[in-house]
Amino acid sequence: MRFDFFRRASEGAGAETGASTQPEAGCEGHLAYAMLLDAQRRVIGYRMAWRAAGAASDASGAAGVKALMDTLAMHLNPGDEGWLLGSQLLFVDVTVDALFQSELQSLPPQQVVLCMRADELMDADLRSILLFLREQGFGFMQCAGAVLPEDPELRSIVTHLEVGANDVDTVARLRQDAQLGHPPVEPVASRVEDWTEFDACASRRVNVFIDGAFRNPPVLETEDALQPESLLIVQLMQMLQRNEDLRVIEAALKHDAALTYRLLRYINSPAVGMAVEIHSLRHAVAMLGYSPLYRWLSLLLATSNKAGSPYMMKKAILRGRFVELVGQGMLPASEADNLFVAGMFSLLDQLLGVSMEGVLRKVQLTEAVQQAILSRGGLYGPFVALAESCELDDGQAARLSEALFLSPAQVNAAQLSALVWAQGASPAASEQ
Repeated sequence: MRFDFFRRASEGAGAETGASTQPEAGCEGHLAYAMLLDAQRRVIGYRMAWRAAGAASDASGAAGVKALMDTLAMHLNPGDEGWLLGSQLLFVDVTVDALFQSELQSLPPQQVVLCMRADELMDADLRSILLFLREQGFGFMQCAGAVLPEDPELRSIVTHLEVGANDVDTVARLRQDAQLGHPPVEPVASRVEDWTEFDACASRRVNVFIDGAFRNPPVLETEDALQPESLLIVQLMQMLQRNEDLRVIEAALKHDAALTYRLLRYINSPAVGMAVEIHSLRHAVAMLGYSPLYRWLSLLLATSNKAGSPYMMKKAILRGRFVELVGQGMLPASEADNLFVAGMFSLLDQLLGVSMEGVLRKVQLTEAVQQAILSRGGLYGPFVALAESCELDDGQAARLSEALFLSPAQVNAAQLSALVWAQGASPAASEQ
């Protein structure tokens, strides 16, 4: 049955397009994603989209979905390594023609939710392919329609329902239906304006898609708001910058056994990939040197705010890694740690709840890093600006990447590689 579906789809497409198997014009484009958060603001998945080149391109059509699936499979599900995002889900907007593409088979069905309009899901002519894909393990999110199909067979296809932030009645009805024995349908909110609406969704156990425009509440204007652990990390970072004796640094670190444990845990994480286990700060310096240790202290600083949200921590780590990756090959290898710090520290005010000026009065950074953080200028600024544009999905990514002589494929690869890397580096994932 599987091969018959996709064989017939391929033959039909060939009849209309001259049987060309080459990628369609306009397939080149940039990847965009929103994070799916649970009630605790933890990232549990991503909604992926394709921004095809050209304003008139239909990014959710067959060509866009093919390009998106190929890109996701290449970087998230390589044949020799398998699925690299663990239990996290991918939500992908598709149209009818995309359902018949063999590229859907390039990702693990259990991790993919196909997002479609209600009228398309209820189309009787599509029932066979929808049931076939559901049997394989693909999920379906019904969009733009709060009423589920009455037909039990069609209803069994829908696994997620897009709801409004204040749609209390629909959420209550879904919970009641599940209690009555209907197949469970998870509500997902995608048009949430601020954290107040998010909290309203969280109180009803509704997962929420968050885009790059979301920010934490206004920050405090004084650096005195830094927590004790944050201040100790700042002190250690300044010692490293001054190349102070390792024994002095070790003595300062001994004041906080929990911090020592966290530092060693991160250094021994898969993201670092050390061949041997690191047991002490002295061992870490011997194996890594001062510069990489500074980088990992910066990661600890970004995650030191106990009141901070896992979402912001994940976002900062992803930005830091993305900036580092897109800068590889363009700047000397010695700049990698500075690129990472510049990317992650550009969100430090949001993470620590302190104004950026207050942070910079405490944390001594190079002039180039400060320029990137404050004005997106200097050596690292354009890379941070590109990262920010990709997060905001503001249509500027193509222009900014071209200015850095980066192809869309390079930018997309860096984004997805950062997602994979953050699986092992993010305390939001490792300390739940």
